[in-house]
Amino acid sequence: MTSLRIALAKGRLSDGEIGRLRAAGIEPMADPGRRLLIPTSDPGIELLVVKPGDVPVYVESGAADLGVTGTDVLRESNADVLEPLELGFGTCRLVVATPAGPYPTLARGVTARIATKYPRLARAHFAALGRAVEIIEIGGSVEVAPLLGLAHWIVDLVDTGNTLRANGLVERETILACSAVLVANRASQKLKLDAHLGLVGRLERSAAGAGGP
Repeated sequence: MTSLRIALAKGRLSDGEIGRLRAAGIEPMADPGRRLLIPTSDPGIELLVVKPGDVPVYVESGAADLGVTGTDVLRESNADVLEPLELGFGTCRLVVATPAGPYPTLARGVTARIATKYPRLARAHFAALGRAVEIIEIGGSVEVAPLLGLAHWIVDLVDTGNTLRANGLVERETILACSAVLVANRASQKLKLDAHLGLVGRLERSAAGAGGP
């Protein structure tokens, strides 16, 4: 009988989260096909693979007991979940980037338009600095927005910075240091405390064995 359901994020965190589970002795089914709920080598644990932005939703609602997501997604969602463990992979940063030129103000008092996938974090950052901006939410690649005149600046997730440089953009400010984090549903953590503690312990030991954080 399944005790814990873990929501995993598709995309950039996928290799790290699967690798960490395997190091903890939790092996996903080799060929799940089109199955949305994926059994593992541990009969008490099953996996649910969803879009990164959906992980906090599933965990907060209780549809999943735990989840793995990035700090960026978690802070943007503002989900009411526990954060029992930083996983130490998927490190990157959320930054303000602009073309070379005037910053942090524009000529003639023009209000800066900011293209981003992170409207809540971007709005909060500029509000804290007392800067008036217009937020433009974009679901896809935002680096092209200044080139096309859609926005003056962007707020986006950066790893190496190569994509920014390729599009003529310069990092100006870091809003948030990001990495993968394990999140947990509050009610589930109380009701299944032993199972939660057991999983967290396994993940901690797997990191120690690999020389991780």
